[in-house]
Amino acid sequence: MLNGKCVVLGVTGGIAAYKACEIVSRLKKLHANVRVVMTEHACRFVAPLTFETLSGNQVAVSSFEHTFEIEHISLAKAADIMLVAPATANIIGKIACGIADDLLSTTAMAVTAPMLIAPAMNSAMYRSAATQRNLDILRERGALFVGPESGMLACGDNDIGRMSEPETIVKRVCEVLCPRRDLEGKRVLVTAGPTREMIDPVRFLSNRSTGKMGYAIAEAAAARGARVTLVSGPVTLVAPSGVERVDILSTLDLYNEVTARAKQADIVIQAAAPADFRPAETAAHKIKKDGSGMALQLVPNPDIAAQLGRDKRDGQLLVAFAAETDDLIANAQSKLAKKNADMVVANDVTMPGAGFGVNTNCVTLITREDQRSLPLMSKREVADAILDRALELMRA
Repeated sequence: MLNGKCVVLGVTGGIAAYKACEIVSRLKKLHANVRVVMTEHACRFVAPLTFETLSGNQVAVSSFEHTFEIEHISLAKAADIMLVAPATANIIGKIACGIADDLLSTTAMAVTAPMLIAPAMNSAMYRSAATQRNLDILRERGALFVGPESGMLACGDNDIGRMSEPETIVKRVCEVLCPRRDLEGKRVLVTAGPTREMIDPVRFLSNRSTGKMGYAIAEAAAARGARVTLVSGPVTLVAPSGVERVDILSTLDLYNEVTARAKQADIVIQAAAPADFRPAETAAHKIKKDGSGMALQLVPNPDIAAQLGRDKRDGQLLVAFAAETDDLIANAQSKLAKKNADMVVANDVTMPGAGFGVNTNCVTLITREDQRSLPLMSKREVADAILDRALELMRA
């Protein structure tokens, strides 16, 4: 129940605006006070009267309506959470860039409560560099996201960009306003990002990992009450609030930090992408090009996940990741056995929306008991699904 909680719902001009009616209805059934603010374009899809009838409150549209209060400030102050659903590429760009040219964007500028954004747009618009950069900016500022999902779009494409269903969005609102604390008292160790194996002072071997999945797991675990340590390779992300971040560079650095800290952890989640090999020697000076090419002798790095599996104590849970390009399930099952892991999160990095550098993922959770395939969803949603399954295993 959301008794006493005020949800300010921003509705923008997308076809998914009709779904916002059900969002209001579901929130009201949970006894939330819902205040709706619409853009003028949104009014072309759904009449304000519909939202007024469902919410029991007057809908705000214009910054210049006659009122005795400053509308955007009063809405911002009243909000326990601001939900924008649907959130078009336009409003996402405005909020990211600090543009406040209508009542909704002005309210978003003034609100200090958590902001939850449900993107909805054409897949090409969602994947565009501008939209992805704007989403990253908002994440860095602490904005939360639900969706988008894959499905049939208004343009006729079957692809990512569809707004999450009202039930999913309302569930996420409840998680923010009444957060689960089911990891209270647990220590969670998460690794994230790539490693760099130096060839000389200016060159290195690495991979395409951006750390987004590991950071989402750390954020989710902290939100659920865990004491989280995040051992991170070189990435451009900001550590989630309340998370201890330990920076490393090479796979040997990662090995040393993780094996030393794993002893105290209840759950170890190996989401980093360490290099399997490193140069046998690192040149002291930049290797000059002489036209004859360069030969590198590589030696194997320690297998961190396997070492964690060997050192695993009773009651400790080890989660490994398997980023594959073929034979996804077979390779993940093999990794589960070889690493003595309790769960392997397998994802096909060739799948659209599930590779490197994107904000979504599509994974299969593989344990000794079963395998559960998840649909394409945001990495934060994947993170919560991983933690849900981890807790199930610990309680079994």
